[in-house]
Amino acid sequence: MDHGLRPRQRDFFIGFTKGEMERMDKLVRESGEEVLAKEFCQNLAKSFNRSVGRAGKPIVKWIQVQNWFQERIQEFPNILKDLKGVCPSTKAPKTKEKPKVQSKAEEKIPESELEFEARSSKDGAWYDVDMFLCHRVASAGETEVRVRFVGFGAEEDEWVNVKKAVRERSVPLENSECSSLKVGDHVLCLLEKRDQAIYYDAHIIEIHRRMHDIRGCRCLFFIRYNHDNNEEKVRLRRLCRRPIR
Repeated sequence: MDHGLRPRQRDFFIGFTKGEMERMDKLVRESGEEVLAKEFCQNLAKSFNRSVGRAGKPIVKWIQVQNWFQERIQEFPNILKDLKGVCPSTKAPKTKEKPKVQSKAEEKIPESELEFEARSSKDGAWYDVDMFLCHRVASAGETEVRVRFVGFGAEEDEWVNVKKAVRERSVPLENSECSSLKVGDHVLCLLEKRDQAIYYDAHIIEIHRRMHDIRGCRCLFFIRYNHDNNEEKVRLRRLCRRPIR
């Protein structure tokens, strides 16, 4: 696999297309602070990742969408003057008495979930799975599935071992989750090089705790990549955790 084909992009993201930014700008003007809700940003990010215009480009995370909205709202506070917003929250609102009323923006976003990631046999990195196409039993008796990765066409489909190379999707870490990390924890880390940025398994070998500020977590995590034992010092924004069962 060519380096950097299917990166999960970092949280401080500047790779939105012109069409995506125009759409987000319109959503801010139509729905105000509703666009800051986690569920809303997740659905919009998934919509972007499945669009034809993003094929071959880095995957968009929901937190990157939320960051863009936050900056846009700060730049143009007057656009919210006559809009009734909701308090930005990391949890979607719940109600028992009556069903949730969707905003205009939410009605335009398809409801779907990215729940799995798979390890490519070409570079050993993990990528989000768009769909499972079919399955087969290999000569060794183990089941394999043919996967299509988010943002890529049929030419990049791969057969992968179900037990060894498919798992529930890793979760980007929030600033508030910093304190829960400890030495020895297994994480997924964004490996950044000049011409690529892709995710590999790693584990934490040391943590330097620092006071958080307006930018969020400022702690330093020393990690060791599992595939080559190289070590690196990274910020929280480059780490994902395994789902908690």
